[in-house]
Amino acid sequence: MTPGFIDVHTHYDGQATWDAHLNPSSNLGTTTIVMGNCGVGFAPCREEDREVLVQLMEGVEEIPGSAMHEGLPWNWESFPDYLDALEEKARDIDIAALLPHGPLRVYVMGERGVNREAATAEDIEKMQALIREGIEAGAVGLSTSRTFVHKSSSGDQIPTYQAATAELKALGESLAGTKSVFQMISDWEDPEDEFSIIREIAEKTGAKGTFTLLDLGNRPGLWREHLDRVEAAQENGLDIRGQVLSRPVGMLMGHPASMSAFYNRPTFRSLDDLPWDEKIEKLKDPAIKEKILSESNENPHVFVQIFETAYKHLYPLEEPINYLPDRDNCVLAQAEKEGRDPEEWLYDYFLGNNGNNLVYIPAANFSEHIPEMLTHPYTVTALGDGGAHVGSICDTSANIYVLTRWVKEQNKIELAHAIKMLCRQPAELYSLHDRGLIAEGMKADVNVIDFEALKLHTPHIVHDLPAGGKRFLQRADGIEVTIKAGEVICENGEMTGALPGKLVRGQQSATAAQGIGD
Repeated sequence: MTPGFIDVHTHYDGQATWDAHLNPSSNLGTTTIVMGNCGVGFAPCREEDREVLVQLMEGVEEIPGSAMHEGLPWNWESFPDYLDALEEKARDIDIAALLPHGPLRVYVMGERGVNREAATAEDIEKMQALIREGIEAGAVGLSTSRTFVHKSSSGDQIPTYQAATAELKALGESLAGTKSVFQMISDWEDPEDEFSIIREIAEKTGAKGTFTLLDLGNRPGLWREHLDRVEAAQENGLDIRGQVLSRPVGMLMGHPASMSAFYNRPTFRSLDDLPWDEKIEKLKDPAIKEKILSESNENPHVFVQIFETAYKHLYPLEEPINYLPDRDNCVLAQAEKEGRDPEEWLYDYFLGNNGNNLVYIPAANFSEHIPEMLTHPYTVTALGDGGAHVGSICDTSANIYVLTRWVKEQNKIELAHAIKMLCRQPAELYSLHDRGLIAEGMKADVNVIDFEALKLHTPHIVHDLPAGGKRFLQRADGIEVTIKAGEVICENGEMTGALPGKLVRGQQSATAAQGIGD
C-alpha cells in the first residue's frame, strides 16, 4: 500500500475542463496533479485572445487545436473564473493550478505581449494585481517559460520567451508572504542570471522555487552546477528544488504518432485523408517513396527540426518499451549494418507492422546520473507532462518507472524512499500537507500495488480527444486498486466511474482532511 502519487508537472489545463478522467495519470496511480506549468494555460483570457492561447498550447504542449476548439467551454475570463469553472466539473482526481505567465502577459499587454515587447511599469503593475487576485482565489503559484523550443503553432516564439529578467523578478514579488511556488523552465543561456530570478524571488517573498533539471547531452555538468546553486540557496534558507525526470524525455515518432521525419512533406501530406490501409499501400509505391524522399518537411514542429536526421538518436521501438536502450541499436547503426541510407531505412521501417512501427527518441536526460539526481535531497520527481505532447510523448508513467527500474530492477533506490519521492516530497513542495502519507487525518488517497507484477506496457494510440483527436495512453500491470478520497476510482487498470476529485485551492494544512471520505 502506498499513498496516491502526486504529480506536480502536468498540462491538463484544457483536458480538465472537458474530461472527467485525467488519464494517463489517474489510471497509473496518481491522485493529485498540479497543472499550469511552463507559463502556458487558458486564463486569464479575453474572448478575442482565445485563438492566441490555443495556438500557444498547440505549439508548446502539442495538444491538437481541433480538440481544444471543440472541447474548451470558455466559461471564464479571469483566473478566478477559470478556477470556479474547474471546481464545477466532476473528475476522478484532485487538481491544483499555477497561474501561467503567457496568458497573463497577453491579457494585460495584448498584441504587444504576443510580440514579446518589453513590459512597461504600468503593465507590470497590472500583472502583479492579477497574480495577487489569482493567488487569493487559489492558484498555487506562478509559472513561466524561457526556452527556445517552446513555440506557438504559428511558429512564433511564445510571449514569455526572453521576457526581461527584471519583469519576472517584479512579477514574483506578488507571491510575497504566500509560500506559493514559482516554477520556471529555461534554456540556461546564462545559468547564473537565470537562476538569480528564482533565487531573488525566494529571497524577497519567501516563496518556493522550482525548475526543470535535466542532464543535457550538449551541456554536460550543467545539472551538477544547478544542484550546487540549489544547495547554496537551501543553506541560506531558500526552498528551491529541481524537478527531475526518472528517465529520458522520450519522444515517439512514426505514422500513428502526430509527427515523423516525413509527416509534413507535401506528397506525404497529400495522402493524409486516405483510409489507413490505402495510405500505407500508397506509401509503399516506389514512385511515391522516391518523391517523398526528395522533399522536405514544410514548417515542421521544432521536435522534427531537431531530430528528423539525427539518426543516432532514433531507436526502433521495442515491446515492451526500453526507456534506456543500447546506443548500438539506433537507426544509424541499423542502416549501416545493412549498408543502406538511414533516411531510406527509416522510411521502410515506418511501413512495417502495417505502418504502425514507431521510433523512440531519448531526447534529453539519457544519462547515467538519473538516480543521483532523483535521490538528491532538494529535488522532486516530476516532468511527466501529463496532458501535453499527447501525440509524441507519454512520460506520465515516469513515476511508475521509479519503482520498476530504479527500485525493482536496479536496486538503486530503496522502496520506502521511492514512495516518499512519489508522494510526500511533491506534496511538501506545494504545501499540500493533507496528503502524501498514509496516516490518520490525511486524505484517503491510496494505491494497492502488486509490486512483483508491476510492469509498464508500451504506449498506444487512441482517438478519444474532442473532434476525434489522437493521443498516446499507457497501461501498467500491478496497480490493483487506486482509491481517491475513500472511493475506488481505478481497479486493475479499469476506471470505475467514481468521480471524487476536487479542485485544490492554495496550500492545505494537515488538519484540512476530515471525515472517512477524506
